Amino acid sequence: MAHRIDGRKLGRKTAPRKALYRNLIVAVIRYEQIRTTEAKAKEVRGQVERMITLAKEGSLTSRRRIISEMPNEPLVIDKLMTEIAARYGDRTSGFTRVIRLGPRAGDAAPIVQLELV
Repeated sequence: MAHRIDGRKLGRKTAPRKALYRNLIVAVIRYEQIRTTEAKAKEVRGQVERMITLAKEGSLTSRRRIISEMPNEPLVIDKLMTEIAARYGDRTSGFTRVIRLGPRAGDAAPIVQLELV
């Protein structure tokens, strides 16, 4: 039985899956919208929300926690801490939106657009 098992495996082992999530989080913050499969978007959505919440806090501890999640991305971290955190200062949650775009032509996988509100 698979009780209390959280998350999706997406057909990948742990390290490549974490790398995929990290790259998707960076892409959402950098471009403010991405097109990906529904399963990937649903999995990454909560992590993006958590990063924005940490950035809104604005402390050195929260900056270090964000850096630990997204190493080698100083421009993205600065954008998150300054622009995006200021934009959502009065909002407590719901920073992202998932819009369904339809099936992908090659394999009919459901494609969605994950964007910042």
